Amino acid sequence: MRKRTRSSVDCAVVDVWKREVGALSTRNFAHRLAASEDLVLRLDVLRKLEKHRGCVNTVSFNAHGDIVISGSDDQKVILWDWETGKVVLSFHSGHHNNVFQAKIMPYTDDRSIVTCAADGQVRQAQILEHGKVETKLLAKHQGRAHKLAIEPASPHIFYTCGEDGLVQHIDLRTNTATELFTCRPQRARRYMSVLHLNAITIDPRNPYLFAVAGSDEFTRIFDIRKYKWDGSTDFGQPVDYFCPPHLVGDENVGITGLAFSDQSELLVTYNEELIYLFTKDMGLGPDPSPTSPLYNHSDEGEMSQDHESGASPADIETGANIGPQVYKGHRNSETVKGVNFFGPKCEYVVSGSDCGRIFIWKKKGGDLVRVMEADKHVVNCIESHPHTAVLASSGIESDIKIWTPKAIERAILPANIQQVCDIKIKTQI
Repeated sequence: MRKRTRSSVDCAVVDVWKREVGALSTRNFAHRLAASEDLVLRLDVLRKLEKHRGCVNTVSFNAHGDIVISGSDDQKVILWDWETGKVVLSFHSGHHNNVFQAKIMPYTDDRSIVTCAADGQVRQAQILEHGKVETKLLAKHQGRAHKLAIEPASPHIFYTCGEDGLVQHIDLRTNTATELFTCRPQRARRYMSVLHLNAITIDPRNPYLFAVAGSDEFTRIFDIRKYKWDGSTDFGQPVDYFCPPHLVGDENVGITGLAFSDQSELLVTYNEELIYLFTKDMGLGPDPSPTSPLYNHSDEGEMSQDHESGASPADIETGANIGPQVYKGHRNSETVKGVNFFGPKCEYVVSGSDCGRIFIWKKKGGDLVRVMEADKHVVNCIESHPHTAVLASSGIESDIKIWTPKAIERAILPANIQQVCDIKIKTQI
């Protein structure tokens, strides 16, 4: 006989009762409620933020969570009060091409903004009195500069990466950009002398560690403590590599997005492939070779259905976690898509898709729990609010959509979502 499990609503009611009698702390109550699957199933569009005149390539929240910042093909950066939908400030970024990333530096009263773009430039915008904005060039890449990574809790330090394979460290106190290294393929690949980097992210629990990834199968981890600021040593050697075993040696895949969880888990999304979650003990080490135990575990590159879930049949029985957790169902072929976590303790994984939908999976187990229509074409960016169950998304359309758990009815997962997505993608081609 199957044991009955409590629904999300039942759990929420019990949590409210515990909170009222003092058996659950305010913080734990808020975290448990915000992670409720019931809230995920009630996410709906609160409003659309409409002012850009081109694809919106980047959205993010400030540290307080009351402001959304966006950047677009129209080369503008806009700060929004997302709760009212009003524009707080709009200005030209100073870039000559599509803005790919715009972020507010923490502890700057939301007055210091860093950006990178398709023109290869890395710039800072300083918001002065009366809404006046001054922008200046900080660094440059040869080719497009896709991403920035801000050192946690630092108002001064951030990193950049670009299609020239270059990773730079920038200190706003000195306005200097230090070229750390140029990332190159692990082994010879056709037509590729440097890696075109699409993503960079910093581990929030170990901020001296950062990850980069791009046009090959590996995510590389670097330790900034190993860099000699006098330039006396070569800093181009990663301290660890991550890759699903069956993709090692696959020249047809690349990585479009990375994210670290608050627990130092590494989330990686591949083009023409799936999304994988690695724990820090799943690395291949500083020299990813076929002798790696993780590589050998892949059974010569062919994965069974159980391997796709991140474990062998024996591992499932014992509860061991050998391989990375897999998230599937979306499509990542047409654009450079990000990937992210959602929930106060990163309980969910979120991604956009070529079919114009947002996909949400349970982090643990990889079950798909929600699919939401979010763009007529492609969804590229999904960002989580820093404190509550709110999402911001953007894509090919020129608006930003704000999602809150306001729906009266709980959403039902379509049974034929894969077929529906395939049909929509075919009609777009």
